[in-house]
Amino acid sequence: METGELVRRTRAGDRQAFVELTRLYQRKVFVLTYSFFRNKEDALDLVQETFLRVFERLDGFDEGRNFEAWLLQVAKNLCIDQYRKLRSRGRDLAAETRVEELPIADERTAGGERSVEAKQILARCIDQLAERQKTIFLMRHVGDMGNEEIASVLKISTGTVKSLHFKAVRNLRALMGPHLECSS
Repeated sequence: METGELVRRTRAGDRQAFVELTRLYQRKVFVLTYSFFRNKEDALDLVQETFLRVFERLDGFDEGRNFEAWLLQVAKNLCIDQYRKLRSRGRDLAAETRVEELPIADERTAGGERSVEAKQILARCIDQLAERQKTIFLMRHVGDMGNEEIASVLKISTGTVKSLHFKAVRNLRALMGPHLECSS
């Protein structure tokens, strides 16, 4: 069923339609919230808060708009609000859960331990990227979002997304280079 129909059915009181909307978009919302905080629990709390807020405000949603862009904008605004609250309390966001806890596909080969080690090295290198590069890299490769989607959510141009993604990949290659030379 298409998103517009799910929105209309949810507005009419069909709870199952809202469950389907949640199922369709929860991963993208999680990737966005996780990219802000790098803490699974905080990200999951914000995913729940996002869908609660969307449910409460769905009657005000203009069906002429892109639902996914609206939903991700709600999530982004909640992330910004939460970030400000945490910063005002002096919480150190850099010390939160590492990227290696993300559900990144673990391609096992004959040397399974090397695969796990490579994943951990990649996660540490991703954590070293500049914040915007890291966010775009995660949205693209973990959230399976396209350049236009990322641009819409972050309110930047598609060219900026492409440029930051290119820089993220280039920086990851440089950061991982010494690790790849040692393991060959």
